[in-house]
Amino acid sequence: MRRRLSHKDSRALPSCDSSPDSSPCGRGAHPCCFCWCCCCSCSCLTVRNKDKDMCSSRRASNVSTLGSLQKTEESGRVSLTEVSSWAVSFNTLLESPAGRAVFMEFLRSEHSDENMLFWQACEELKTVTHKATIAERVKQIYLDYISILSPKEVSIDATVRETINRNMSAPTAYVFNDAQAQIYALMHRDSYPRFLNSPLYQSLLRSLGPAHPVAEC
Repeated sequence: MRRRLSHKDSRALPSCDSSPDSSPCGRGAHPCCFCWCCCCSCSCLTVRNKDKDMCSSRRASNVSTLGSLQKTEESGRVSLTEVSSWAVSFNTLLESPAGRAVFMEFLRSEHSDENMLFWQACEELKTVTHKATIAERVKQIYLDYISILSPKEVSIDATVRETINRNMSAPTAYVFNDAQAQIYALMHRDSYPRFLNSPLYQSLLRSLGPAHPVAEC
């Protein structure tokens, strides 16, 4: 049964005195007290400050990306037409070096850039013809994106993972084809629509001028 606090018990609890020497939130000698309102206020302020720092960091990253792309546009290597075309299809986006760069920045903001990194590594692997180099590249890609011990492990199903493991003894440049197809589908289905509606892409479009891209069906 819950016991009522006596007058003596209540005097034993720490005070929420607002004086500097007895501040409950660590401003004075005492690090904190049992006053939930004060501790909650401190926690909320800490969370808000962290959120503000994260938002500022993302905005700075977006501004940097937009700035670099605008410089590229000024030099004639990327245009409003090209940027608008990224909304036509996912393949059009991936075929554009500038498109891949902006999409990578977006994925980085969502902490899923390993998907694009893996997809690009697989594309580069297919251009290699030297057998020894293929084996080295395959091993590195496996360690970076397939191994369950990697912090950049991509999400693929168990069947595809088992097939890769079986083929690692004699790998080819196409050993990751099924895994790459799954990651492509994941980015196409989940990340690409969010990218087209993201402040990053929309800001880039506005910075280059009015356009009416044709959305993918």
